[in-house]
Amino acid sequence: MQKFTSLFAFIFFSTFIVEAQVGDPFPEMSGITLTDKNITVPSDTQDKYTLIGLAYSKKAEDDLKTWFQPVYEKFVRESKPNQLIPELKPDVHVVFVPMFTGIKQGASNAAIKKMKKGIDEKLHANVMVYSGKLGDYKEALDFEKKDTPYFFVIDKSGKIVYATSGSYSSKKIGEIESEVSDF
Repeated sequence: MQKFTSLFAFIFFSTFIVEAQVGDPFPEMSGITLTDKNITVPSDTQDKYTLIGLAYSKKAEDDLKTWFQPVYEKFVRESKPNQLIPELKPDVHVVFVPMFTGIKQGASNAAIKKMKKGIDEKLHANVMVYSGKLGDYKEALDFEKKDTPYFFVIDKSGKIVYATSGSYSSKKIGEIESEVSDF
């Protein structure tokens, strides 16, 4: 019984922690994309919903990459021009953010060069490298697990409407699609 109670408490509080920031504004975050464009989220993305994925360790970055292809297929890829019935896709910004903080900030330029070679070019505009302090984001977004990527859906006003963490799953992407769909 003790194990069951502990497991229930862990699941309840884990869910609560991820959901704690829903309704809060997403803090301004600036960086450079792999296409060398400076952007600030959410200021530059307030014309539509934004899905943002954050990772601040190598392990978290590896899990972040599990989202690349499914998110590209669901939200980024254009319909083929001669497709008889065009796909209905939510119109959403997608921003994946590897975060270089603390001592790792000095390695961000070398990492950008490596990412440009290692990440499919079709995703370069969707990868923004952040180099700076972690503390303010860690507190505002309530993420503590260093080896876990965190994902947020931000509405047009810059408020968080959905939050999750971890590796890709079809359940999570379905929940995200529900949040951003206008149809």
